[in-house]
Amino acid sequence: MAVSATTDTKTARAAAAREKARRAPAKWLLAPAVVFLLVWMIVPLGMTAYYSFRNYNLMMPTVSGWAGLGNYAALWNDPTFWSALGITLLIVGVCLVITIGLGLAFALLFHRQFFGRGVARTLAVAPFFVMPVVTGLIWKNMLMDPSYGIFAWLARVFGLEPIDWLGQFPLASIIAMIGWEWTPFALLVLLTGLQSLPEDQLEAVRLDGANKWHEFRHIVIPHLGQVIYVVVMLESIFFLTSFAEIYTTTSGGPGTSTTNLPYYIYQAVFNQYDIGVSSAAAVAAVILANFFAIFLIRFVAGNLNAGENR
Repeated sequence: MAVSATTDTKTARAAAAREKARRAPAKWLLAPAVVFLLVWMIVPLGMTAYYSFRNYNLMMPTVSGWAGLGNYAALWNDPTFWSALGITLLIVGVCLVITIGLGLAFALLFHRQFFGRGVARTLAVAPFFVMPVVTGLIWKNMLMDPSYGIFAWLARVFGLEPIDWLGQFPLASIIAMIGWEWTPFALLVLLTGLQSLPEDQLEAVRLDGANKWHEFRHIVIPHLGQVIYVVVMLESIFFLTSFAEIYTTTSGGPGTSTTNLPYYIYQAVFNQYDIGVSSAAAVAAVILANFFAIFLIRFVAGNLNAGENR
């Protein structure tokens, strides 16, 4: 028996060694792609971090040298930077609530059977395939223009005074554009999650006398937990980098009321030509994105664990 056990152990070790040797070439085949991705990410980030510690203004080429923390101190003392940071966080938070809320509502609607569901799904998803620049131009010229926009025409039909949305409510207008553009993404992902919902669980809770709210609260939401986590993470990354909608509509104004962090960096580079300060702001944006991602991971993971424990 001891000899048999020893033989089985040697056979298992030999099989594991052969499997390891077989997989070794595959790892080396992935090495070029991994190296390319590392260079693609690390080189621009390293150059940005380097220039954030230097005096580098394209309008003053003679003024150069090591700036130390001077660029970061300039950001710290710049009220526009803090305003842009707050606006960025506000856009991310409000757009997440809007897109996930509406996306979940539409997903529950389109999960049901009704006449014309395929056409309705296509129309609901269509805004996601519109480029951000085109989204900004559509909302600025076709919808929100106070003279000949659709919203102005509707206001006149009901005897109301047209509203200059981009002038009076600029930040709300930007949030509406981004929400309109990204709600279809949340709809697609959440609808995919709903389609994998086990029907036997729903039938079981219905037989136990659960109403629609209990069914939604205790079956649908826990089932969509991981899906919502993915939507939150992906959308947060894109909301933190929102730029085209602001560039094509308000240009950060009126004043700085719609200047978020990406547009602040753009102005520092192309209006002030200050590479040092803009690089410091870019590093701050990377740090913000990482802190935001860590916070979301812990928050969502904590809620998922709490739901599983219940």
